[in-house]
This record gives sequence, structure tokens and C-alpha cells, in this order.
Amino acid sequence: MKFITFLYEGKEKAGILVDDQVLDINKLSNGKIPSDLLSILENYDEYKNEIAELTGVGIPLSSVELRSPLPKPSSIRDFYAFEEHVKTSRGRRGLEMIPEWYEVPVFYFTNHRAVIGPEDSVFIPSNCKRMDYELEIACIIGKAGSNISVEEADDYILGYTIMNDWSARDLQAHEMKVGLGPSKGKDFATSLGPWIVTKDEIEQYRKNKSYDLKMTASINGKVISSGNFSSIYYSFSELISHASKNVTLYPGDVIGSGTVGTGCILELGEEKHRWLEDGDEVELHITGLGKLRNIVRK
Repeated sequence: MKFITFLYEGKEKAGILVDDQVLDINKLSNGKIPSDLLSILENYDEYKNEIAELTGVGIPLSSVELRSPLPKPSSIRDFYAFEEHVKTSRGRRGLEMIPEWYEVPVFYFTNHRAVIGPEDSVFIPSNCKRMDYELEIACIIGKAGSNISVEEADDYILGYTIMNDWSARDLQAHEMKVGLGPSKGKDFATSLGPWIVTKDEIEQYRKNKSYDLKMTASINGKVISSGNFSSIYYSFSELISHASKNVTLYPGDVIGSGTVGTGCILELGEEKHRWLEDGDEVELHITGLGKLRNIVRK
């Protein structure tokens, strides 16, 4: 199943994408199910059977405007879980790999009120000269839980989506010298979309503790980054277990994987590609999850 949020006739609604048809969840349930996806997820056990059985006349996908599937998620935790990215990015800055990275998966909270969706413009911060994209996958929490074990964690995942953790690298580098952050280098935008794919749809790609999903990023039609989700060091189950220690995770919380190896300009170097500029089109593609495209603007 693919959950979407879409704009149609001036209203933003939650829907299901079936082939090239959009099923309006609220309308087809005669108003029994809420019209926004976050409210649906907050009571998903109550609605899931009826959602699975929804039928009726759909709206052509070409007639709607896709939004981020979760325009206002309850929170976003972004991890740092791909070893290749960590090693290479630190090496670019003349830093050795730190042993603590292998001991605990770390994350930061980003701005859950600055989420954009497919085809939206992302604006370069006014004082940024080194704008970057980050190729990531995110899981969406489907039910509340705390102190979740690694063995149980997969049960808390509703599905997956593509994530672009936009980064102002010069702002990030400057502020993180203080030893806290990132803050203004990250909180201006995060892209999610184009939809949330429920985990049963990608089970066919299962590989050990992860999935065999090719991940690519292109700028103006040229592929710059190429990696695979199966190379992740910490599984999403491990990330969820760690994130839930002594706190509660809630439906609609977003857990980001961090950047896949080769998945940003910082890691690749300017010899591979310059920093992003006004008018650049950045498209992320992940097997089974679709394409997430945004245009960079001043």
C-alpha cells in the first residue's frame, strides 16, 4: 500500500495510490476516517482494516498535487548509520573514524515543521555558499512504544519513504565547532516522499537485516550518487530500539537512516560536483520507493 497526502480542489487530504489512481480515504469512508494521515496513524489499529478494503472511484494521479506524505510529522530523528558515509566525510575533513560510532547509533532532531514534498522548491539559506543534498531512507513509526527491543522493533514500522536531509555545509561546519548541533545548517528544510510504502511491499527485497534497495541521486539529470540500503551498518530495528530508550515513540515519528555512502557532495568532493545552485534539479531514487524531486532556489 502507498499512502500519500495530496492537494485536490484546494483541499489537502490523505489518500492511497493504486496504480495511477488516488483513493480519497476520508471521502470513500463516508467521513469515518480522518482526512489527514497523521490523525489516521494515531489511531491506525482502528482504521487499518477499513482502509485495506476501500473501493470506489479514484482521482487520476495527474489531476492532484502531491505533498509530503506527512506534511507535519510528530518528530524527525535523523541517524548516522552508514559506515562508508561517516568514514569518507570525516576523512574529507582530515578526521579519523571514532570508535564510539561503533558503540552506539547517534541521531539529531531536525525541524519537523520545515518538511517539504515532491516537486517543491528548497530555498538556499541567505548566508549559505555550500548547499548540499543528502540521500537517505526513512521509516515511519506506526504505533506508540518505549524501550522497544531490537527483536520487536520491526513491528513498530508502518512503512518507508525517501528522505533528503538538505544541508548548508558552511553554516554546519562553523556552528558545530562549538560541540553542539547541527542547528541552522540543517533546520531550514527536509524533503519526504513521494509516498509512504508499507513494509509488506518491499519484503521481496529483504536481505539479512536490511533490504536490497538501490539508492541514487542525480543533479540536472546526471547521476552523482549511487549506493544500496543493504550497506547500512545499524538496522532500522537497532535505530528504533535505541531511539525508544527511556522515551516513547509515537505514530507519525520519522526515523532517518542518515546518508548512504556517496550520498552527498560533501562526501564526493567538489571535483565530482560543485555545490548546489539556483535552478538545480535534485532527484533521489530508491528501488520500490519511487523518486523524490526538488528544485533548488535562492
